[in-house]
Amino acid sequence: MVLRLSRHSRMAPLLISRRFQSSFLPAPPFTIKDLNESTLEAKYAVRGKIPIRADELRSEIDNNPSHGLPYDRIISANIGNPQQLDQKPLSWYRQVLSLIQYPPLISKIEKLDPSVREHLYPSDTVERARKLLKSTGSVGAYSHSQGDAGIRKSVANFIHKRDGYPSDPSDIFLTGGASAAVSYLIQVLSCSEKSGFLIPIPQYPLYTASIALNNAVPIGYFLNEEKQWSTDPEAIRDLIAENKEKGIAIKALVIINPGNPTGAILKEQDIVELVNIAAEHGIVLIADEVYQENVFHGEFISVKRVLAKLLEQDHELYKNVQLASLHSTSKGVSGECGQRGGYMELVGFTREVRDIIFKLASINLCSVVSGQALVELMINPPKEGDASYQLYHHETLTIHKDLEKRALLLYEAFTKMADVSCQKPQGAMYLFPRLDFSREAYPALYKKADEMNLTIDELYCTDLLEHTGICCVPGNGFGQAPGTAHLRTTFLPPGTEWISSWAAFHEKFVAHYKQ
Repeated sequence: MVLRLSRHSRMAPLLISRRFQSSFLPAPPFTIKDLNESTLEAKYAVRGKIPIRADELRSEIDNNPSHGLPYDRIISANIGNPQQLDQKPLSWYRQVLSLIQYPPLISKIEKLDPSVREHLYPSDTVERARKLLKSTGSVGAYSHSQGDAGIRKSVANFIHKRDGYPSDPSDIFLTGGASAAVSYLIQVLSCSEKSGFLIPIPQYPLYTASIALNNAVPIGYFLNEEKQWSTDPEAIRDLIAENKEKGIAIKALVIINPGNPTGAILKEQDIVELVNIAAEHGIVLIADEVYQENVFHGEFISVKRVLAKLLEQDHELYKNVQLASLHSTSKGVSGECGQRGGYMELVGFTREVRDIIFKLASINLCSVVSGQALVELMINPPKEGDASYQLYHHETLTIHKDLEKRALLLYEAFTKMADVSCQKPQGAMYLFPRLDFSREAYPALYKKADEMNLTIDELYCTDLLEHTGICCVPGNGFGQAPGTAHLRTTFLPPGTEWISSWAAFHEKFVAHYKQ
């Protein structure tokens, strides 16, 4: 039956609306007072005021050829986003991903001349695509909420090979980058406004933001800058005691290794001390290990490996240690930030706690399935003798060497700058130099900062952006020892011209402000 409206009846809703409009005043829109207070407290410095200003300048450059700025591009050194900064995607990743995104390509490729076929899609890319499609079915379908079973098995094999100790696929959760894993863990553990989380200072702002969103308590433990940003276990124990007296229940201890923003790598004994604290106080260890492939000096040792060794030595003492280890496809030599691939391994958690974490994953249905596939490609790359190995080896080695080279160049530039000190980077993608600008030596700088209601590091980073187009982040967004000022910068941007530009800016800045 077709319902036909008369002209009069079609006008009726409008007439009714007009009658209503004459009988009430419009309600005001929401203001900040109407919002969840926790969302107002959360801050994320790497996309804060200075990066927002950088976006405005970028738009001005793009839309106004006669912009009048003393530079023609913005250098985004504020965030570890490799492919935004011209790092090329790995051929191995994109070849396999293209096949699982469009499976009919496989049959078309197989009809090509072998020499052409091997150039476009080496045989191992086709084999891996078939394997992933057999496991996932389709990247357009939901997977198991914990992640595809076949990929989780690959992750467990990778961890076993890396550490020398077994891993269970049922302990693996495939996540939307490491960030989703952090959100799950902090949400689950934040049972009241008295829930506390020990985080390194400086730290990655994801942690303070997630803690704020869950109305919990961040408790910063300071890293020792003079000793390569090392940990101080006794200071952490003191913090636990102090906060227990205040009624704060310490839920977790966050470890970022290699460090963001410090670039430091923890030694095995440092990790042993942190595991001891967790064992003694019943605190969950959250091991953020997303930069484990970005190692230039020293050796990355996973917390899982250290815990497994300790369990062998004294099972009773360490049997209740709860560890969540995180990894991501966004960093390393992958740089696939936008694909949102990652994993979390849970060790020592009770079944009932794991079920709650699984419930959170289920509420989100599943992580992006193409991101899950990318995790498998990252932890299970071509092996020597495979058709893709030579190109993969060349591309990854080139990326790693380029990162190490730029890290050293930027570090050396900082060591030559007046009133700047910097620890040599051991890994990750960042430097966290200190600005040694005392009030006595730089009275004009402090006066201007006070007038603008800015900290010294904020003023420096603001001027750096406005004069050079280089966007980095003030240290106060990551946390820093009282009375110190730092900034965080990546060494991802290509070339060296921007480093020279920074050095020239710094020289003028010091000449202008120093007494």
